[in-house]
Amino acid sequence: MGQAAVLDEGTAVGAITDDQASDFHALGLAGCIDKLTVPLRQGGVSVHWETPHHGVEIPVACAALLYQAAQETLNCAFKYSRATELTLRLTAVHHGVRLTITDNGVGSQSQLLGGREHGHGACLMTVAVYEAGGTLSIDSMPGKGTIVSISLPLD
Repeated sequence: MGQAAVLDEGTAVGAITDDQASDFHALGLAGCIDKLTVPLRQGGVSVHWETPHHGVEIPVACAALLYQAAQETLNCAFKYSRATELTLRLTAVHHGVRLTITDNGVGSQSQLLGGREHGHGACLMTVAVYEAGGTLSIDSMPGKGTIVSISLPLD
């Protein structure tokens, strides 16, 4: 895997992007995902992290899928949510790992569920997670924010 893309003022131009593969061994999954939050932070969003106090060994394929799901979710938050707070939670669950991303934005399922004007990223993300034996849930209501939870098995 190559070096993680560095997001700064010059790269945050309307989308959260990743030009290079992430280096999960050097930065860890949380470190790689945290780099994706830079455009949100620069826009005034307060980003909070909750991670396990002990290390969880995550296979590269699993980390890559969680990273891509986070990228899609954070991209929607960056473009549409108008959130002021974002919480990312990485937890070990029974025989697996879970990434939960919560925002306090306007909450609208159309952006996350691949609404016609916004593309089909979440639909593809859902298929990829299910094919890996995982689960994905999106809980969003207008005016109530959005919670995206992705769980993947580690066995």
